[in-house]
Amino acid sequence: MTTTSTPTTSTPTTSTPTTSTPTTLPGGTWMLGDREVTRFGYGAMQLAGPGVLGPPADRAGALDVLRAAVEAGATHVDTSGAYGPHVTNELIREALHPYPPTLTIATKVGADRDPQGGWPTARRPEDLRRQVQENLRTLGVDTLDLVNLRMGDAAGPRAGSLAEAFETLARLQQDGLVTHLGVSNVTAEQVAEARGIAPVVCVQNLYNLAVRHDDDLLEDLARDGIAYVPFFPLGGFTPLQSQALSAVAQRSSTTPMAVALSWLLQRSPNVLLIPGTKSVAHLRENIAGAGTVLSAQDVAELDTIGR
Repeated sequence: MTTTSTPTTSTPTTSTPTTSTPTTLPGGTWMLGDREVTRFGYGAMQLAGPGVLGPPADRAGALDVLRAAVEAGATHVDTSGAYGPHVTNELIREALHPYPPTLTIATKVGADRDPQGGWPTARRPEDLRRQVQENLRTLGVDTLDLVNLRMGDAAGPRAGSLAEAFETLARLQQDGLVTHLGVSNVTAEQVAEARGIAPVVCVQNLYNLAVRHDDDLLEDLARDGIAYVPFFPLGGFTPLQSQALSAVAQRSSTTPMAVALSWLLQRSPNVLLIPGTKSVAHLRENIAGAGTVLSAQDVAELDTIGR
């Protein structure tokens, strides 16, 4: 994350994974373009108020969680200007600025918020340019590390071309305002279309033990060195529940949520976790839980949930 006064153009590259940097966090590391990040990261969405609108009830607690995540070694923080709106970006800036050179902050564009809490699409070129500028301002930087283009809607991906929107982000990248690009809430066809326009370093889609629609896409991306970032890794607003999940958790003397996080890390080396929480204690529980080692029998039993 750069805070210099003059943006510089960066040429993105598609890199192979690495685990060369020691980390106490489970999963090791992966490359987002030319940036090495811990596979266990932090998602900031829950730090906004109810319905992801407005400020948190406990601002000091929100700042503490962000600092604790980075102090624990996390080098990948996920946010969006639409969270709040702008609330999580402002919290990140207050808690972590000036940013450590090892920290990568990923944000999203492509949606706004309405007074009712909806997520209306905003993917016209002028919308995207405005959102990038808002993210630069609220995060306090001159260049954004990673911008994901959010497609589809709250119900999931929708078929259709992303060319105009992604070409707009590619131009902003050429202007030095964005270092790397990704896509979110997309179909496999849209991923391919985006990759034909500019390098894509990550795909951020709904995926967890119970939602396995992207199995083939995840494996294709792994072969090409592209990160897959599952949102709602623990089920989101509907927490994961399954007899198989509970049975594995009981055998492992841990919680079902710990097993769900561990399964994702063991699913493929290109999976990056961004579980969110408002509590430092829960953050530490997530880190410990993601380090649970699952046996081949455990994985086989868990695989029956989503298939």
